[in-house]
Amino acid sequence: MARSSTPAGVIPPDSVLHFDVLLMDIWNSEDQVEIHTYFKPPSCPRTTQVSDFVRYHYNGTFLDGTLFDSSHNRMKTYDTYVGIGWLIPGMDKGLLGMCVGEKRIITIPPFLAYGEHGDGKDIPGQASLVFDVALLDLHNPKDGISIENKIVPENCERRSQSGDFLRYHYNGTLLDGTFFDSSYARNRTFDTYIGQGYVIPGMDEGLLGVCIGEKRRIVVPPHLGYGEEGRGNIPGSAVLVFDIHVIDFHNPSDSISITSHYKPSDCSVLSKKGDYLKYHYNASLLDGTLLDSTWNLGKTYNIVLGSGQVVLGMDMALREMCVGEKRTVVIPPHLGYGEAGVDGEVPGSAVLVFDIELLELVAGLPEGYMFIWNDEVSPNLFEEIDKDGNGEVFLEEFSEYIHAQVASGKGKLAPGFDADMIVKNMFTNQDRNGDGKVTAEEFKLKDQETKHDEL
Repeated sequence: MARSSTPAGVIPPDSVLHFDVLLMDIWNSEDQVEIHTYFKPPSCPRTTQVSDFVRYHYNGTFLDGTLFDSSHNRMKTYDTYVGIGWLIPGMDKGLLGMCVGEKRIITIPPFLAYGEHGDGKDIPGQASLVFDVALLDLHNPKDGISIENKIVPENCERRSQSGDFLRYHYNGTLLDGTFFDSSYARNRTFDTYIGQGYVIPGMDEGLLGVCIGEKRRIVVPPHLGYGEEGRGNIPGSAVLVFDIHVIDFHNPSDSISITSHYKPSDCSVLSKKGDYLKYHYNASLLDGTLLDSTWNLGKTYNIVLGSGQVVLGMDMALREMCVGEKRTVVIPPHLGYGEAGVDGEVPGSAVLVFDIELLELVAGLPEGYMFIWNDEVSPNLFEEIDKDGNGEVFLEEFSEYIHAQVASGKGKLAPGFDADMIVKNMFTNQDRNGDGKVTAEEFKLKDQETKHDEL
């Protein structure tokens, strides 16, 4: 009872009184914040300090266990600065020194909480408060990114610079390990320019200076990530952790790179435009992934150099090569298969590596020619072709004559092309009126005209 006077008509004089007491709260003016940590992660590289920004979940109860508030029920963390007066004094103190992932119970006496008057809603005056806290995230506005190198290849001839185009895999998590994205799950690298604002600022910075094949962890504070608003399943003010693996990179100004590993002692005849080449190759990505191999197929790859039968970088790589020479060629995507790649075979924007061995070279014809004479041209060429002497040459006569000259060594067709198709085109070019036959008036040699390549 708060007073000694007896309420009239309620308690008789000289009564013995019995009270059933339920103690709701107890505190002393000497009390301080009480902290009990019941879980602490094995790794704790950093703890909260004054002016840090934290994201945490909590259940708030009174000393008797009555729940008055819970961030879990709202399914949203409580996000705030610590130690600068944005919280009640007891929480400002109770959150200091926590690790990400740590769980602690913070008991706060009323004079370090809401005092005599409570909060005017759910918390009565003079109430001690108990907060069960799980810290999910922390950073400081002054933080930059942090980089932890996991694997750096011993051979690192080049490091990425601003303006380079990178292909990399990543796993993205929050500081507490919550997964939010992965290129591995999509089975496709993330491809982007770096240092030019195509990605969040923290990644723009974190991807500089990497080697091909390198694995690193990049920790990005929210002001260099997705800020206070977040994005998709990334909450606002979240610190992001990216575990990346660099697959390859190049610069749009790159040309091909050629390394010759072997040249025969006689290397005087060099490949040029128009030559017919037979060669073996292994094709791989920069990370060593094998794409294709003529050795595995057991047959050479055959092309006419400069005819557009291979990607431009390969055409460049095969020039000025001698039979027996072995080269390694690195081809950037703009000289390879470009942004699109080859569906199911070559990834888009991939740098390619070819190990080449030239096995055979058949010299081509001078530029502009598909057939040449090795001997002097007969002054009666038309008459020789027109065997029946009727003044008209049909395709069958023309074809028979040209093939006979090639077989005898008097003439030569451009190597690497369909011989019948070359001859047919030669005939068509001579058949100027398109009537299916060539007359003496239509018939002209190469030096008698400038338009056609045939004779």
